[in-house]
Amino acid sequence: MTLSIKEIQAPIADEMKAFEQKFRQFMKSEVMLLDQIMNYIVRRKGKQLRPMFVFLSAGVCGDIAESTYRGGAMIELLHTATLVHDDVVDDSNYRRGFFSVNALWKNKIAVLVGDYLLSRGLLLSVDHEEFKILKIVSTAVRELSEGELLQIEKARRLDINEEVYYEIIRQKTASLIASCCAVGASSVGAAKEVVDRMHAFGEKVGMAFQIKDDLFDYGEDEIGKPLGIDIKEKKMTLPLIYALNQAPWLEKRRIINIIRNESHKPNKVSEVIAFVKESGGLRYAQEVMERYVKEALALLNEFADSPHRRSLEQLVQYTIERSK
Repeated sequence: MTLSIKEIQAPIADEMKAFEQKFRQFMKSEVMLLDQIMNYIVRRKGKQLRPMFVFLSAGVCGDIAESTYRGGAMIELLHTATLVHDDVVDDSNYRRGFFSVNALWKNKIAVLVGDYLLSRGLLLSVDHEEFKILKIVSTAVRELSEGELLQIEKARRLDINEEVYYEIIRQKTASLIASCCAVGASSVGAAKEVVDRMHAFGEKVGMAFQIKDDLFDYGEDEIGKPLGIDIKEKKMTLPLIYALNQAPWLEKRRIINIIRNESHKPNKVSEVIAFVKESGGLRYAQEVMERYVKEALALLNEFADSPHRRSLEQLVQYTIERSK
């Protein structure tokens, strides 16, 4: 049975509480409108998995320091900035069941808020000369943007193969979790090879995390996101790529035609979901996800046993056993 976030957090419970207060301070602004929006963003925070990866990784590699708090805050600031901008790009009115910033304050303000968050993250690192951490986080933001653009480019042509898919999710999702783990290690003064190992660990966890997310698209219930939303948005995910690779040429052409021209029709989306299930796409994606988890845990097991390491192992399990 999967442990709760609270149980997994046990070795860093005090640090996470302190982080929440420090993060609120980092978000503050003297401009009343901006401060109001920052309070709104802080109040609707999610499970805080990213700061957990930062603090647990730091605990695995050494003693959690003030630098760890700044590293966690930088990740959250830059990541939140990308989410605010994403909602503008996607014209999305909701984020985690709440109204998005652009829905409440319109696009112009949302874009400026995203810019403000990016600058706060950059200044936080520059003011404290956290240049190693800044490089790790900035690289992740660059990769995230490249991954999104690569996915958009490929969605237009619907020509994604497995290799391209892995590159997209490595950049789009895995780069951020990898940077959390690398930032945690770097914040406690770990050697470069240790930081690199934690980065590799986080990348494999991130790959598994995204494949799990892709599997939700074919779930029985509406969990976290509407069923079939990836198909409607013409996103080629691993279960679908595998199913298309197994299909005869005519069937493959028929399914691609549905995705290209009829993905707005619920009955046609259901047809694609049924096709993927019957072709073994879900089973294949599940196997790939489990392989990434196994590789991630093998890297983690190179570190000495500790409460932080055990919690990090549990957090990995949580990311692939979660229901949303």
